[in-house]
Amino acid sequence: MGEPNKPPTLGAVMRGIRARNDWTLKEMSAKSGIPVSTLSKVEHDRLTLSYDKLQQLSRRLNIRMADLFAEGEEESAPRVTGRRSIGTLESAVRVTTDNYDYHYLCTDLRQKRMIPILTRIRAHSAREFGDLVRHQGEEFIYVLEGRIEVHSEFYDPVTLDAGQGIYLDSSMGHAYVVAEGCDEALVLGVCSSADEGLMDSLMSLRG
Repeated sequence: MGEPNKPPTLGAVMRGIRARNDWTLKEMSAKSGIPVSTLSKVEHDRLTLSYDKLQQLSRRLNIRMADLFAEGEEESAPRVTGRRSIGTLESAVRVTTDNYDYHYLCTDLRQKRMIPILTRIRAHSAREFGDLVRHQGEEFIYVLEGRIEVHSEFYDPVTLDAGQGIYLDSSMGHAYVVAEGCDEALVLGVCSSADEGLMDSLMSLRG
């Protein structure tokens, strides 16, 4: 056995990949395009692979190059953080603009990839709303009370009643206004982005 904190060798990683997929050396050779004899030597740490062969292996087996240089056995398993947060109006961060009253929920969790927002919509027309809004990521809006009209850069306006929702690309210009016959509307929105700075960008955009 190796040292407890010593990273696994390329051979150990290759054996692990083959074991997880229940492949024989011959099957792995056929999938990767690397001869059986070469794979066997790599698995027994008697040979390593050149960078171009590692790229070939990564591409053909549809695995990341980084997975071939695992830092430890535990890294191959998903990391579970166990984070959770209860979202209430009392603990929400309120931001008021001309068109909306935003209540940002679960703000005690930092670096979220999804931002839940309870929003009361007040603007009654696209003219009253002003310029369309654009920001990174995607969003889903679900109407809780009232009716809204969704204006967007590439589509005709659409009206949504309570119980209906819309998913859209947030980088496309968009605006939510109260539909005709309603004074206000309440919606629950979830904004999502791969950028961990989404919360800050939304606050600067809307605050």
